[in-house]
Amino acid sequence: MKIGILQQHNVADRKENMMRLAEGIADLAKRGAELVVLQELHNSLYFCQVEDVANFDLAETIPGPSTNFFGDIAKQYGVVIVTSLFERRAPGLYHNTAVVIEQDGTIAGTYRKMHIPDDPAYYEKFYFTPGDKGFEPIQTSVGKLGVQVCWDQWYPEGARLMALAGAEILIYPTAIGYAANDTKEEQQRQREAWTTVQRGHAVANGLPVVAVNRVGYEPDPSGQTEGIEFWGSSFVCGPQGEMYYRASDDEEESVIVEIDLGHSENVRRWWPFLRDRRIDAYDEILKRYR
Repeated sequence: MKIGILQQHNVADRKENMMRLAEGIADLAKRGAELVVLQELHNSLYFCQVEDVANFDLAETIPGPSTNFFGDIAKQYGVVIVTSLFERRAPGLYHNTAVVIEQDGTIAGTYRKMHIPDDPAYYEKFYFTPGDKGFEPIQTSVGKLGVQVCWDQWYPEGARLMALAGAEILIYPTAIGYAANDTKEEQQRQREAWTTVQRGHAVANGLPVVAVNRVGYEPDPSGQTEGIEFWGSSFVCGPQGEMYYRASDDEEESVIVEIDLGHSENVRRWWPFLRDRRIDAYDEILKRYR
């Protein structure tokens, strides 16, 4: 499978962001991409740096304007697209939702972000209700996609449940970056931890992983922090954690990475983790803390 990743910066003008994404998807499709993965909440600036009720106006229904927009692009170029939208499910009920668009422009499926952070500059609990659709892969013409979103990528449970449900690839649209008050050494430790934990999901489940992060600086509208420098570093790795490609931490990139989904079969034969799981001994994992 040829996977296209778009690592871009964002601006305040939603229309400009979407047009740049459209151009990027078209270019990747013309270069042979079969699947294009976009970053988290790609239509706008990362608005969760502040708690502001006016930001709920950014949310939209699914189906809605964005799914129509990206659906038209998918159909025109015959490519599957993984998008990330601020979903308005009902008045007062909103989700951080990934939408997978099929090659014919239809919605193949959705995933609502399950793990919702609440940290300085990442006030997502103010905006998003935790997902209620579980960890179910989405069947597409290019394979069964185990799509999650950003903070989900730190949790091995979600990756495992996607794998147990038959996912052929794990995909994480992301928006994560450096805090300006951290030392350069601490910033790099965090970036490497982010990469390492996801490569661990690849190894533990014998599946490729695709993570697409935004890049560039976005100021904090409240002025309480120094804003976020998103660290990019989007990557694609194989089922043994082998790095196929890793993007820059400070530049936009449009890249196609080819992976062999069949390789996972061999890796799982060599390392039969699913065979040797002690499913009779894991009840305690359902507790918050032992």
